[in-house]
Amino acid sequence: MQRLRRICGSRALLLCLLPVTVAAAAAGGPSPAASPSTASPASLRERAVAFEHGEGVPKDPLAAVALYCEAARAGDADAAYGLGWMVANGRGIARDDAAAAALFALAVQAGHEQARNLLAVVGSEPGALPDCMRPPAPEEPPPDPSATEPVPPDPFADLPPWKQQIADQVTRYAPRYAVEPRLALAVIAAESNFDHRAVSPKGAQGLMQLIPETATRFNVKDPFDVRENLRGGLAYLRWLLAYYQGNVVLAVAAYNAGERAVDKHGGVPPFVETREYVRRILAAFPSARHAFDSRITGPSPMLSRSGPASR
Repeated sequence: MQRLRRICGSRALLLCLLPVTVAAAAAGGPSPAASPSTASPASLRERAVAFEHGEGVPKDPLAAVALYCEAARAGDADAAYGLGWMVANGRGIARDDAAAAALFALAVQAGHEQARNLLAVVGSEPGALPDCMRPPAPEEPPPDPSATEPVPPDPFADLPPWKQQIADQVTRYAPRYAVEPRLALAVIAAESNFDHRAVSPKGAQGLMQLIPETATRFNVKDPFDVRENLRGGLAYLRWLLAYYQGNVVLAVAAYNAGERAVDKHGGVPPFVETREYVRRILAAFPSARHAFDSRITGPSPMLSRSGPASR
């Protein structure tokens, strides 16, 4: 400040340091309609002067710096000069002689004589401009979920004709048993891969791999007949969904391991085969809940003990 006083003289110090528009701002004040996003550089600078000195508005150095920066970025030499003065004196922004010199030099390029005088006074080589002089970074669009999380292919799209014939029957029969066709298809894919003649090492038979006990339970006389097997398997799925009150994880775990095993373990049994089976079903039918008909059967006793487990 002492160097500035020697250049300007004590009486004229304020007039020397301020941009030439201070008088205009004091006389007319900033336009209340002007906004930083739409106002002209001159209007922005006038608002900055007002906030800097509290002329018609509360003094706010931070607001002044922001407005000076925006006007200076738009090429206003007086704004660059005013911002340089605030940087040189640490008003609303950290003091930095090199940054102040850079701002004064910017104003000098536009023919600002007062900035030329103060550039000599600052006595520092021009450095980097303040960060606020950099244009705002463009807003990045929100991430596209479809781009970041690829949708897995539909396992039931583009089936070969012989599988599609079975899928069409499932789509026709499943709603009659209040079972979503996609869940029934997921079970069939995991059980037999659509082979109606399949027989497992444990004696499960046909499309939905009914063991003899289950086939008898649901009145299936020929487990290798596609329609009969579908009716028995869908009836069993409907029963399990009611028994576990719409909990898909428990219902399909029981389809694989039996409801006694699920009830005994209080959830998905710790069998590698069953846990992998549940994972495969949920990959094709990604829903943990399914509608159920409570009239089919009462709930599993394990649900009343601790609530449905799905681990």
